[in-house]
Amino acid sequence: MSRWRADRLGQLPPYLFVEIDRRKRAAIEAGKDVIDLGVGDPDSPTPRFIVDAMAEAIRQPANHKYALGAGKMEFRRAVADFCRRRFGVELDPKTEVLALLGSKEGIGHLPTGVINPGDVVLVPQPGYPVYQSGTVFAGGECHVLPLRAESGWLPVLEDIPENVRRRSRLMYLNYPNNPTAACASLEFFAQAVAFARRYGILLVQDAAYSELYFKQAPPSVLQVEGAKDCCIEMHSLSKTFNMTGWRIAFAVGNAEALAALATVKSNLDSGIFGAVQQAGTVALTHSDHVEVRAQMDVYRRRRDIVVSGLRAAGWTVTEPEATFYVWAGTPQGRNSLEACARILEEQAVVLVPGGGFGPCGEGYVRIALTVAEERMREAVGRIARVRW
Repeated sequence: MSRWRADRLGQLPPYLFVEIDRRKRAAIEAGKDVIDLGVGDPDSPTPRFIVDAMAEAIRQPANHKYALGAGKMEFRRAVADFCRRRFGVELDPKTEVLALLGSKEGIGHLPTGVINPGDVVLVPQPGYPVYQSGTVFAGGECHVLPLRAESGWLPVLEDIPENVRRRSRLMYLNYPNNPTAACASLEFFAQAVAFARRYGILLVQDAAYSELYFKQAPPSVLQVEGAKDCCIEMHSLSKTFNMTGWRIAFAVGNAEALAALATVKSNLDSGIFGAVQQAGTVALTHSDHVEVRAQMDVYRRRRDIVVSGLRAAGWTVTEPEATFYVWAGTPQGRNSLEACARILEEQAVVLVPGGGFGPCGEGYVRIALTVAEERMREAVGRIARVRW
């Protein structure tokens, strides 16, 4: 046991993207022309109108100071206005909106504010690894909610044992889903809210991909009557506005839970750079800007290249209705890490093994639609050349 390493770190799974990056760097150093369809980081720049707003805001001396608190009121009002326009949800910007340094930060810190050691947290799998790591850091106990194709990649709440339900204090949902790209209906959210209310569970809906959709706009869990009694929802500007490096997001919903998260944050961070908040305000106010909506046409074309190309190569692929991911079954049901390693070794294409999102993701790979069309075609062609 290391002298300077806490035991709780041993409870964490290997962070998926670190290992992927290591393998990718090794391939690049070997001189290979690597096409990276791994980490979900948009390849297009932040829209110009947002960058221009940032350029103006960064010159304002008031933004050079600490940005303490729950976020600038102008940003929180913009969040409330966005949720009203998009979902028909009314929010009090003073108590029901909290600015975050990215939704990852909010998800990671939330358990510290709302659970006690030994409490159970219901974690979907396959799912974002931070649901588990945040729980571990807070001393909680994870109970896996398996997501399976036959249930539309939705958790079957009836399968949760009664003793687990009664010990649970927090439940994560994530729709549109990473990595499966599945969507949830408002009817499912109503069932989840009823379940959470019955057992006194805080339901957290991770809506980071809510604005990346090809057909029907995904709903908010807060549209369910009474949801604010037991729910918060986390949104991110990262994927919607190509702002992953800016680190700005927000949580909305139950005021008590948000106050607990705000208390944790006030002890651990000093707020979001004021200029970023001003730029984020402009982004949310103009969420239907032509530069923003045009991005989905780009992802649609890339999606079609991947889906048609892999199907022609014999892969089992479901066409995603949202996100910028394609979730595909591995050829002949092969181990996902072995399949990805072989594709990287033979064809220099980076994919994410489904098993990295937990054992329930085994037998699948995640493909990010984050390279230009010509490179996407090249990547699909290379993958098709692998003989299984």
